[in-house]
Amino acid sequence: MTQHAFTAQPPASAPIAVYGATGHTGRFVVREALRQGLPVVAVGRDAARLEQGLPPEVERRVAALDDPEGLARAFAGCAVVINCAGPFLDTAVPVARAALRAGSHYLDVTAEQASAQALFADFDAAARAAGRVVTPAAGFYGGLADLLASALAAAGAPAQAIDEITVAIGLDRWWPTSGTRVTGERNKVPRLVLRDGALAPLLPQTEARDWSFAAPLGRMDMVELPFSEIITLARHLQARSIRSLLNRSALEDIRDSTTPPPAAVDASGRSAQRFELVLRLRMTDGSIREAGVRGQDIYAVTAPIVVEAARQLHAAGHQPSGALALAQAVPPAALLAALHRGHALELFGDALPG
Repeated sequence: MTQHAFTAQPPASAPIAVYGATGHTGRFVVREALRQGLPVVAVGRDAARLEQGLPPEVERRVAALDDPEGLARAFAGCAVVINCAGPFLDTAVPVARAALRAGSHYLDVTAEQASAQALFADFDAAARAAGRVVTPAAGFYGGLADLLASALAAAGAPAQAIDEITVAIGLDRWWPTSGTRVTGERNKVPRLVLRDGALAPLLPQTEARDWSFAAPLGRMDMVELPFSEIITLARHLQARSIRSLLNRSALEDIRDSTTPPPAAVDASGRSAQRFELVLRLRMTDGSIREAGVRGQDIYAVTAPIVVEAARQLHAAGHQPSGALALAQAVPPAALLAALHRGHALELFGDALPG
């Protein structure tokens, strides 16, 4: 990675750039930033698409992935770049590199393990040199689990070590976006878990699992299916093992080519999908700490998570720099509290803001 000289902190009025602003998740992010009173620059590869479906007050800038200079110009003057354009195996590196060149922090919403690994491995030194933060997987996948696990790990006796982290995700349906389907076709990298303190390939399924969620989900048949949360948690939490479970019916939705995309059922554009994400930590003394979130529409809920993270990053002024997981980049309790106050999520369990 090219090293970047430290640049001055952007002014308080500096906008947030959303790359992939015309995509399904990108539109949610733009609207959420505006709802929070933050100026937004919408950046995309297609000028015609940028003119469709975005509020008129949003500034538009066009930049292609294969144009490093153009990308850096598009992000010029922006405090934070939020990358919503997948597959992130293709977009994360050029967008993150351009964000640092422009003097901006970088966040993305990847569920892809390989893209998160690449940013952690290749951008830490460059981000430190620039005095900026590069944070992959700051959305529903990766980010939420990292916030919850970090809050739980900080609860109780600080000397307690973690034996096992389990992430359990239940979706009543998964209506995939076109971007999710394209990413699924592109992402053929073997999935990883943390086993005996080291990242290792996911083993073939050897047993059926189930998990009891609150209504309306109830008891669900689960499969082990790790997403980017394995990478973000392993980045900074010391645990012997980390595993991630998804209900089998949601996986079947994704695998079924006839499953329709999400359809809006309210004025905010959310689908009717309901979700619950639970974090369970088993400590080395055998005690259990558990917390979770419930809400509506995993794509829509990514927006308040990543926008609040961007707002806190920019407002913080001096903060740690480098390639950081979300709970390293911003205080997890403060971000969870903001999401709770804003009614983006219903939080429950141990050591969470009331």
